[in-house]
Amino acid sequence: MQNKILMGHLFALVTILLWGTTFISTKVLLRSFTPIEILFFRFIMGLIVLFLIYPHRLRVTDKKQEWIFAGAGLSGITLYYLFENIALVYAPASNVGVITATAPFFTALLACRFLAGEALQKKFILGFVLAIAGIAMISFNSATQLQINPLGDFLALAAAATWAVYAVLSKKISSFGYNAIQSTRHTFMYGLVFMLPALLFMDFRWGFERLADPVNLLNLLFLGVGASAMCFVTWNMAVKLLGAIKTSAYIYLAPVVTVITSVIVLDEKITTVIACGMLLTMTGLLLSGDVVALVKANLRSKAKQNIL
Repeated sequence: MQNKILMGHLFALVTILLWGTTFISTKVLLRSFTPIEILFFRFIMGLIVLFLIYPHRLRVTDKKQEWIFAGAGLSGITLYYLFENIALVYAPASNVGVITATAPFFTALLACRFLAGEALQKKFILGFVLAIAGIAMISFNSATQLQINPLGDFLALAAAATWAVYAVLSKKISSFGYNAIQSTRHTFMYGLVFMLPALLFMDFRWGFERLADPVNLLNLLFLGVGASAMCFVTWNMAVKLLGAIKTSAYIYLAPVVTVITSVIVLDEKITTVIACGMLLTMTGLLLSGDVVALVKANLRSKAKQNIL
């Protein structure tokens, strides 16, 4: 049992390590693509990859489950990314980064209401406070003043709330017993369907000639294959093994990964404030995910086996 839980933490960690670097790829692609184009192309690509990896049709045993898949596609694929991308148009990235990082807290509240056995613990609350404080230090480090934009901040908050809905629905989907790749692919399909109306009203064009640029092609492949196809599968596996609350706590780590990646790729500097923020964020993650207790329990179990 403990090995499965450790595997769940590994899935969540790998997912966030990749998701935390998507900021760099998206920033590069925004020079040639609009936000809706990046979103649509990456998930089309992810859907194709998942079909190639596991080309077996998902046969839903209960038609009522289709509503759960549709809700997951609408919340976690369409609405979350649209809200987040549009929020960046109206509000500073620092605001959006801090506000969307509240997603684990929304997830905990929803999980306590709709998922049996996912209780909200004091450690999670303390971890949430520490992580948000750390993320705020990272995000506002270079800002001369906090800029408030009601529309942008509201959209960022809506993104956090919709991700929480996706986290809870993905936990329900994992209980159906379907193959993880099939479930993820089915969710992608609904997400793309709900995305189609947005293509009509937002600045979208096919423009495949842009893929002739190797930089554009490689970054889009990373977002489509790695950050979408692979990461959504590993994330759903983590939710299945850990639960929605503990898995969502790993979202706190994303800004830390982004900062480290920016240092490596963009040659940005880590200040003392950012370093302290990263430490607080990591501490909050460990408390919220209860990783320390798990490691100690695993070590005690192995020591007991050695004695016997």
